[in-house]
Amino acid sequence: MSALEAQDSVARAQLQRLFSPRHIAVFGGNAAAEAIRQCRKLGYAGALWPVHPTRKEVEGIACYPDVASLPQAPDASFVAVPREATVDIVGQLAVRGAGGAICYASGFAEVGAQGQALQKQLVQQAGNMALLGPNCYGMLNYLDGVALWPDQHGGQRVERGVALVTQSGNIGLNLTMQRRALPLAYLITVGNKAGNSMEALVDALLADPRVSVIGLHIEGLDDVAAFSRVALKALRQGVPLVALKAGSSTLGAQTAMSHTSSLAGPDALYDALFDRCGVARVRDPAGLIETCKFLHVHGSLGGRRIISASCSGGEASLVADLAQPRGLDMPAIPPAAQHRLSAVLGDKVTVANPLDYHTYIWGHLAAQTECFSALMDCQFDAHLLVLDYPRLDRCSADSWGTTVDAFVAAAHAGAASGPKAATVVASLPEDLPEDAAHSLMARGIAPMQGLPDCLDAVAHAARIGAAAQTQAQRLPLQPVQALRAGQARTLDEASAKRALAAFGLPVPQGRVVAAGEVLAAAGAIGYPVVLKAVSEHLAHKTEAGAVHLNLATAAQVQSALDKMAGLSDLFLVEQMAHGVVAEIIVGVQRDAQFGLSLTVGAGGVLVELLQDACTLLLPVQRQEVRLALESLTIWPLLQGFRGRPAGDVDALVDAFMAVARYAEHHADALLELDVNPVLVMPRGVLAVDALIRLQGDPHD
Repeated sequence: MSALEAQDSVARAQLQRLFSPRHIAVFGGNAAAEAIRQCRKLGYAGALWPVHPTRKEVEGIACYPDVASLPQAPDASFVAVPREATVDIVGQLAVRGAGGAICYASGFAEVGAQGQALQKQLVQQAGNMALLGPNCYGMLNYLDGVALWPDQHGGQRVERGVALVTQSGNIGLNLTMQRRALPLAYLITVGNKAGNSMEALVDALLADPRVSVIGLHIEGLDDVAAFSRVALKALRQGVPLVALKAGSSTLGAQTAMSHTSSLAGPDALYDALFDRCGVARVRDPAGLIETCKFLHVHGSLGGRRIISASCSGGEASLVADLAQPRGLDMPAIPPAAQHRLSAVLGDKVTVANPLDYHTYIWGHLAAQTECFSALMDCQFDAHLLVLDYPRLDRCSADSWGTTVDAFVAAAHAGAASGPKAATVVASLPEDLPEDAAHSLMARGIAPMQGLPDCLDAVAHAARIGAAAQTQAQRLPLQPVQALRAGQARTLDEASAKRALAAFGLPVPQGRVVAAGEVLAAAGAIGYPVVLKAVSEHLAHKTEAGAVHLNLATAAQVQSALDKMAGLSDLFLVEQMAHGVVAEIIVGVQRDAQFGLSLTVGAGGVLVELLQDACTLLLPVQRQEVRLALESLTIWPLLQGFRGRPAGDVDALVDAFMAVARYAEHHADALLELDVNPVLVMPRGVLAVDALIRLQGDPHD
């Protein structure tokens, strides 16, 4: 076992003591008393030890005056005292050998320098003890009835469920109040994250087989490489991770000169991290709940093929409209299923996917069961029934129960043939009553609330399934390599191209010459040519008038040279490429948290306008680059759009891998790199412009 693995093992064991304690100590007044009440309400069966220097009892339990007088080292402690006293108590608990503590007090790093110093002292006092907070609301374990929590909450005991970890106490509290039948196993708030990191919490939760899914509310990650390791562990273990990422990371200080920097901002880096590790990213709390709920019931999916049934053509078309932009496929219904459906629905119903089965069979259990069974036998990856309940305070829903019974019967029929991923979805979230959702959940049906969130969840489940199939090839990130000392310097275009060509990037034939040698160089290379002014200060040559294309005669070359007088003493003369299929950009940027990342996208002078790009974190593999290209809007151009020649995609991927090799070789010096554009031809590619910024002395 490596030192890192040993450290992780100790942290995991301490967190497990905190999460599932045999005994709990609570420190403080009203908040501590509330934690005792909430533990009792949840049915906690372990020992509860209130600690207070002056009170005789709290909630009818005799108090201990201090840590030293406790019967033994508590597995878990809820510390709700002022911040200075919090530091002292945490230190005493650590010396006593306690499992972990939750620090409720605020006034630490979130309030300035004095608080930051106190928080540092808190961490030092905690040592190897598990620590959540400070400025932290607490933790709820609905599996074992543990409520280290100073307030009411909306959850209840479960035997299996979803763990939610959030940096916001109030968001955590709100999530417990959901009425969407999501079974919560844990709700953990982390506050200032002074102690155990988000990834350490995930690692500990992965050790509990009762946890089906882990949902995360993330404001920022402290160790991206460590998160990637635990996220890939979750992927291998088959426990989906769902992330609600808020805010932005802070980019390392740099002067952004490249086009790439405009494409690959902090949010794109988080997207790249989550894509790499098979983490589903959602955009709001409702998406977090619905995606976790679907994954809890069905887990990841083996593909993107879905089928939908509803008794309305409007609902059917809405499903189709929402499924397409999410990358979900709605294949034609196989002939055998078409025959069965035609027989039960009659000749007035058009059999198609999505299916509008009309209302001819509404309320008929046997007919609806046969209809839904035919759909289930299509063996698609997910089977949806769109069903909005009427208002139960004003209407009757008896026949809706018949429809649900038929769908459940169809989903359970022929169970040996494999999972059906059966889902009932209300087009409006409020149109699925909580009792009905709980009933569906108990019967193995995902009760989804809101069509967009449901289809997002299905798409996330498919992406996680695809990631799981290739998890053995997915590499964790490495710790960010520190920059060498020295000043930043920019290579001129010719030097940048030579440096990249040494790593395999194809560049045009060209020469760097003085003004008096330009015409001779152009004649030697052969017309038409490109003429550029060479200077490390000309990052964007088009805007500066420092590049002239397709010069077919000596007169045109001389005219261009005259226009660039004063821009530089040196000029680059290059061959002019023809037969270009597409212009692509590839670049590398550096981030203080994420290290080096590679961005590919639509290139040329309109790169910022098009904003058609995908970012990958280094190190990168060929297949990742290929998939990134396929995700671009301009991918059809590379495939031969409307009869035009196709581009040489293999050569383009080779070019990107050459840039990645250069970046990794110069990881201690590279600040940013931009190759724009890479011209893609039917055979081969050419990198016709390049910018590189390095820190420190030049590499070989």
